Amino acid sequence: MPEQEIAFEEDDLQFEEEILRNPYSVKCWMRYIESKLSAPAHILNLIYERALKELPGSYKLWYAYLKQRRKQVKRRCITDLAFEEVNNCHERALVFMHKMPRIWLDYCQFLMDQCKITRSRRTFDRALRALPITQHYRIWPLYLRFVRAHSLPETAVRVYRRYLKLCPENAEEYIEYLRSVDRLDEAASRLATIVNQDDFVSKEGKSNYQLWQELCTLLSQHPSSIRSLDSGAIIRGGLTRFTDQRGKLWCALAEYHTRSGHFEKARDVYEEAIQTVTTVRDFTQVFDSYAQFEESIIAAKMETVSEMGKEEEDDLDLELRLARFEQLMERRPLLLNAVLLRQNPHNIHEWHKRVQLYEGKPREIINTYTEAVQTVNPAKATGKPHTLWVSFAKFYEDNGQIDDARAILQRATQVQYTHVDDLASVWCQFGEMELRHENYEEALKILRKATAVPARKAEYFDASEPVQNRLYKSLKVWSMLADLEESLGTFKSTKAVYDRIIDLRIATPQIIINYALFLEEHNYFEESFKAYERGIALFRWPNVYDIWSTYLSKFIARYGGKKLERARDLFEQALDGCPRKFAKNIFLLYAKLEEEHGLARHAMALYERATQAVEPGEQYEMFNIYIKRAAEIYGVTHTRSIYEKAIEILADDHAREMCLRFADMECKLGEIDRARAVYSYCSQMCDPRLTSGFWQTWRDFEVRHGNEDTLREMLRVKRSVQAKYNTQGTFLVSQRLRAEGGGANDDGKEAADEMQALEQRAAVVAAEAEKDKPQMKEKILFVRSDASRTELAELTLQNNPDEINIGDEDSEEDMEPDEVQLEQKSVPSSVFSGLADD
Repeated sequence: MPEQEIAFEEDDLQFEEEILRNPYSVKCWMRYIESKLSAPAHILNLIYERALKELPGSYKLWYAYLKQRRKQVKRRCITDLAFEEVNNCHERALVFMHKMPRIWLDYCQFLMDQCKITRSRRTFDRALRALPITQHYRIWPLYLRFVRAHSLPETAVRVYRRYLKLCPENAEEYIEYLRSVDRLDEAASRLATIVNQDDFVSKEGKSNYQLWQELCTLLSQHPSSIRSLDSGAIIRGGLTRFTDQRGKLWCALAEYHTRSGHFEKARDVYEEAIQTVTTVRDFTQVFDSYAQFEESIIAAKMETVSEMGKEEEDDLDLELRLARFEQLMERRPLLLNAVLLRQNPHNIHEWHKRVQLYEGKPREIINTYTEAVQTVNPAKATGKPHTLWVSFAKFYEDNGQIDDARAILQRATQVQYTHVDDLASVWCQFGEMELRHENYEEALKILRKATAVPARKAEYFDASEPVQNRLYKSLKVWSMLADLEESLGTFKSTKAVYDRIIDLRIATPQIIINYALFLEEHNYFEESFKAYERGIALFRWPNVYDIWSTYLSKFIARYGGKKLERARDLFEQALDGCPRKFAKNIFLLYAKLEEEHGLARHAMALYERATQAVEPGEQYEMFNIYIKRAAEIYGVTHTRSIYEKAIEILADDHAREMCLRFADMECKLGEIDRARAVYSYCSQMCDPRLTSGFWQTWRDFEVRHGNEDTLREMLRVKRSVQAKYNTQGTFLVSQRLRAEGGGANDDGKEAADEMQALEQRAAVVAAEAEKDKPQMKEKILFVRSDASRTELAELTLQNNPDEINIGDEDSEEDMEPDEVQLEQKSVPSSVFSGLADD
């Protein structure tokens, strides 16, 4: 460069001197360059060139220089010669910087911006050759973006193949590109390759099944474009590999044949699918796809016929297709039933449902029953397997083939069921069939054969033995045999059957009662009582209650008071160990016997025992009965001790009611003091806030029968009781209020709202209780110790605001102020019963 073109400024001298002293210092050159950033481009470039001449291996200088040169041509047209100069500058830099990936990336991006496709590709290749393989990952993303940006599929495919050798885990990206450029054959091949790699991990988070589903979709939707793979074999391979997704894979296989134009093959695939799937979901998918396939075929055929005109062959073909479609829709319930049976071939309910679907088709019904009894394993059956045999025989019976029905039931009795009840049901149905056809002797023979003792005895619940060896202990068969013997047999044979049932220890309380009633009908009363005794020896409480109840009722009805001691022994035996739940009825029956045929004092003693022996919830009712019977037998005065005992034993609610009745009785007898004592005792269990009715009753009693002192005493007791409950019973009151208002809290209120409502209600109740307290209208007057007699007399003459007036207004004038008039009534002579003479 001519010297006159170089114009040094005064500020440059110090940098030039520093460069002369340190020509190989990068810092000196960079300071010089930074000071010249605002200078013209050619001056700045000249300084860069001088620096690089001295330091050609400096990456910092080359990077800054190339960046500056690219910036200088940024807004120019790509055909400008300046671009080529910058390209040459990059080439010079790469002579020294060929191991620097950043230089290669900037150069390749610069060439891509110039749209120099071939030169860019060659530069990318040079970069990959020049850089070590550990730094290729920095080049490939830009390279792949470059090949995808241009419609050059062949170039891109070759580049991708090279890339996958380095990074095979990115095969999904390549497959996506192949699908975008419609190279489906290679896409399917690549997808099949990665599906078969067990160690392949999808970068998009797809599972092996999802990749397989993509492959099947690709194969089924583009059968004409994919030739290198056997699509049918691949999809069928998925059927065995992914058993929980067979519905989708069958549909994909059928779609493959449909798009290939092989409609009959597609139909065969659908038929095979609905005959092999084992879940309702897969069946629904396949059947819906099958129906849609048939509809589309029919629609296409109708469109073809309408365009080309009708011909006889076309009409026949169309009718055939319509008939095939109708048949398919009619077969749906049967096909669905077959799916459920494939899922569980031991499902008894589904076999019965299949028979119902074949209604009106005897041959199919027989085949279904035959297949069912051959397929079902009683040990695995869901439901009752004997119902298949019974229904099979009933079908033949309904069609008049009795011998065939007998043969089936005979065969059914030899099946190894898991439960004895199944075999017993078969024998019972066998007997009932003979009864329906009036073969009574045959029915008896069948049931006698069923109850015969086998050569090898076994316990009823011994699962290791076959059910045939345990049938002789089945109560179901014995019960039917007993019924038949009662209807068709003799007294002796029937009695032998019942005795055999009891000896085998399989009887129930109902069997015992039936046996006893049967003996009673034939006037064998003592035998019937023995039957009851045998039943009582077999059972414990509570099962023996029905036997005792019937036995005692029948015994009393038979003998009445003739065998009183024996009856008493029976009742005492029944009551020994009797639970409280069942004691009430037995005591009442026992007491009734004593009242009618025994002694009254025995009856009273029984009622008293009953009040202790029954459940707490029945004690109140029992005391009521006791009191009523005592009053009828001995008179009302005899009930006082019963009332006292009841009040002592019963709970507060019932004791309160009993106290009121006791006091009412004493009032009727004229025993006012006794009644007042009862009220006073009862008041200790009556909270004034909750039992206002009791206090009102006592108040009315005092108004009628008391005086001012007794009424004051009642109010004093009320205040003391209220004070006691205020300190001790607040929580109980809250619980009571909560129980009363619990139904209103069912709408999901919070606990805080409930507590607040309870507190408000408790406050209202307490406020009402406060109103009952006597209020002082004026201030309390104290008597002075030095008061004169005149002043005291005036104070006594003053009206007392708390004075209580008792009696009618008319009678107030006639009575003295200090006198209380009491109403007197004469006591009826019936009250004293036989004591009046004494």
